[in-house]
Amino acid sequence: MQDKIIYEQPLNERVRTFLRLEHLFNITRQHMLNGNECDNRAAITGLLNIVDLLSRSDLRADIIKELDRHATTLNSLTNNPNVDQVRLKSVLDNIVTLLEALKKTSYQPGLNIRQDEFITSIRQRSTIPGGSCNFDLPNYHYWLHKSPEDRLNDLNYWQSDLLLMNDGLKLALHIVRNSATPAKERAVSGFFQKPIESGTACQLIRVILPSTIRCYPEISGGKHRFTVRFLEQTSTRSRPVQVQDDVEFELHCCIL
Repeated sequence: MQDKIIYEQPLNERVRTFLRLEHLFNITRQHMLNGNECDNRAAITGLLNIVDLLSRSDLRADIIKELDRHATTLNSLTNNPNVDQVRLKSVLDNIVTLLEALKKTSYQPGLNIRQDEFITSIRQRSTIPGGSCNFDLPNYHYWLHKSPEDRLNDLNYWQSDLLLMNDGLKLALHIVRNSATPAKERAVSGFFQKPIESGTACQLIRVILPSTIRCYPEISGGKHRFTVRFLEQTSTRSRPVQVQDDVEFELHCCIL
């Protein structure tokens, strides 16, 4: 969807945290693809942020619960003639494999970073603006001048016990995102509101717009309804205002 922009709004705390974790994984992975000093610094910061987020809540248990819930829902479709059974079995097998690995008592995501003295020294200085300067952390300065291959090997080791969490997270969000039936909608004078059916567990709202459109959606929602307001900001120095024209957009209500 390079010619489109996808805007997402989670409707519960679990999905909200999942999206933040996905965001950190994506940024960190992109910085790890490059071997220059700035990208290596950003990659380490990303890994530290991932581990910090994991330590604030039991995300491992949340991912397990979400995958278990998806497995139960998908298993109910195994006798449905309208469902691609080969694809369904592939997804279910993937869920089972990930759940077995995530549930192992020996699995401790982030342990490689938490037990690394070099990373600990960087973490201790990370709250200070400019605290990782070369005179503050000469060991960091030395590491940044190792060969790109050596640095990538270290980065891969530090993230290695996080990859299972990332795989579980990606699968859980993939299933949620693909549970929606796309609908074409119109926001009259930039405003759209829709009720959420009683008993429907809508987890995520996705609004898809052409990349050329000169506005963006502000999405808010709760258990009973959600609202989309389309705003335009002609300059970074001015406040956003609601558009006056009607806006056509694609809407995904992810209810799995």
